[in-house]
Amino acid sequence: MKPIIDKRLARPADRMNRLPAQFFAALVAKAGAEAAKGRDIIHLGQGNPDRPSPPHVVAALQQAAADPQHHRYPPFRGHAFLKEAVAARYAEDYGVRLDPQTEVAILFGGKTGLIEISQCLLNPGDLCLVPDPGYPDYWSGVALAGAEMAFMPLREAHGYLPRYDALAPEIAERARLMFLNYPNNPTGAAATPQFYEETVRFAGEHHIAVASDFAYGAIGLDGPRPVSFLQTPGAKEVGIEFYTLSKTYNMAGWRVGFALGNPEIVELINLMQDHYYCSLFGGIQEAAAAALGGPQDCVAELNAVYAGRREALFEALAEIGWLAERPGGSFFCWLPVPAGLDSVSFADRVLEEAGVVLAPGAGFGAHGEGYVRLGLLAGEERLREAIRRIGELGLFR
Repeated sequence: MKPIIDKRLARPADRMNRLPAQFFAALVAKAGAEAAKGRDIIHLGQGNPDRPSPPHVVAALQQAAADPQHHRYPPFRGHAFLKEAVAARYAEDYGVRLDPQTEVAILFGGKTGLIEISQCLLNPGDLCLVPDPGYPDYWSGVALAGAEMAFMPLREAHGYLPRYDALAPEIAERARLMFLNYPNNPTGAAATPQFYEETVRFAGEHHIAVASDFAYGAIGLDGPRPVSFLQTPGAKEVGIEFYTLSKTYNMAGWRVGFALGNPEIVELINLMQDHYYCSLFGGIQEAAAAALGGPQDCVAELNAVYAGRREALFEALAEIGWLAERPGGSFFCWLPVPAGLDSVSFADRVLEEAGVVLAPGAGFGAHGEGYVRLGLLAGEERLREAIRRIGELGLFR
């Protein structure tokens, strides 16, 4: 006898209906469907690092996993040694002093914090400033909070930095939260110290909390380390920064991130997580501390790999007549689509006819239209092969 299912029991709450479509899940599904046909698919559309985690980090987890103390619940807000490790790393890399107890929250990956901060700071009807194009999961947290968004256009002519003087005064006055992300996903643009100084002034004048997404903070392709928002005088008075081990140490699957900076906001995130989680597995926390406190040669080597891949890619692009600006940071390239096509139709055609996955710019916001995002997440020869295939479509002649 079939069970009786009362569909009224699974009526979604209003917040579920507000959620945007999961852009990357749809992209992966589309690519998977093509791969299931037996085709050789080159997947450059997702920000998923393709190299393994450093051996000394893996070894630290293997050893810690056997320690019985980690088989029990960890402290609700995480181990002090991990908070101290990320504070020490910020002091060494950026000259930023953080109190490990009050200015550091441990996250289940940076994405978790980017969703949580909207729920911590926004009430229904409040306004959040969001970059366009930008990481789509910013929208998800705002939707769950029942808040509204105002988009800040990122244009090539302005270095893909928002223009605060272009925001309507009533928008600036209503806003309670603002997301920034440099090195930028999807454009690869970098921020300057002057831009962050302007940000601190603007946020302070309008009482806006700043959420700096620093996921690609270790990936600078032209020499100097990218600038941290927290290096700016007054930054901790107006906001926090989200840092993650996913890209710096190729630890995307380990799900370790941090919220750093303003102690009041950090406390709110900790409080919310007290109700959601009981912190990360202690063995992973030990391995994360080994990554932060151990040798950093692996970070420099990874930057060199991405820089080499970028050069190989742009040589191949030039050969087929696909002209674009080189990214200064992150492992993403922001490439204009050929005349006569929009980003979705171009990406679909490239997948169907060339077997290459690109992320259409429209998925990152209205101002992403006209571009596709390509990740430097395959070897140099594989990147050249991807562009060779696209060139054979004859779209750039």
